[in-house]
Amino acid sequence: MTETSMTKTAMTGTATTETRQLDPKLKLALDIGPLLLFFASYARFGIFAATATLMVAVVVALAVSYWSIRRWPIMPVVTVVVAMIFGGLTLALHDETFIKLKPTIIYLLFGGVLAGGYLFDRPFLAIVFDSMFHLTEEGWRKLTLRWAAFFFVLAALNEAIWRTQSTDFWVSFKLFGFTALTFAFAALQYPLLMRHAVPEAQTKGAGEAAGELTEPAAAAEKS
Repeated sequence: MTETSMTKTAMTGTATTETRQLDPKLKLALDIGPLLLFFASYARFGIFAATATLMVAVVVALAVSYWSIRRWPIMPVVTVVVAMIFGGLTLALHDETFIKLKPTIIYLLFGGVLAGGYLFDRPFLAIVFDSMFHLTEEGWRKLTLRWAAFFFVLAALNEAIWRTQSTDFWVSFKLFGFTALTFAFAALQYPLLMRHAVPEAQTKGAGEAAGELTEPAAAAEKS
């Protein structure tokens, strides 16, 4: 789970049995691909060419995602908007500070949204991962709080690195460090997922009920 990696489905509605889901392998490629291109472009042409490459890559990744599932996933959309703003400022002002700030802004946005949802009993992470995991309400709250805290940690870490280390180190850590940390953190949540998993029969019943509730809206969309 990288900047786009929580990436992962829309925060504005629950999943239904008719909702298209992105293939996991394609999703991983769309998450990691722009970072790999950024790293490769930086190694050969420098930070400004890498910034332009990243801007194009995230737009292409979002377009492929939309083409695959026929909807705009919120988190990648936010990532693209922030990348366009800070990447554009980087190129227009010829100042690499802005592209280095981009991960901080994204992590703070995601962490803030999750923390706000937690405080107001709206665990948005449950909406993000509903098609992948089926947890109890307590499980979603705990997982939401953990991911919110993790995003804030990543934001602080990005600030510490780009302000104290060289651009070479920051670019390398952006690809290898943040990616490894995110995958490791996600793996560590497995015990919580198992502990708060909803029984299969209960999950199936909930899914069928959700499908029935959304049938009128689905019919209206098709007409």
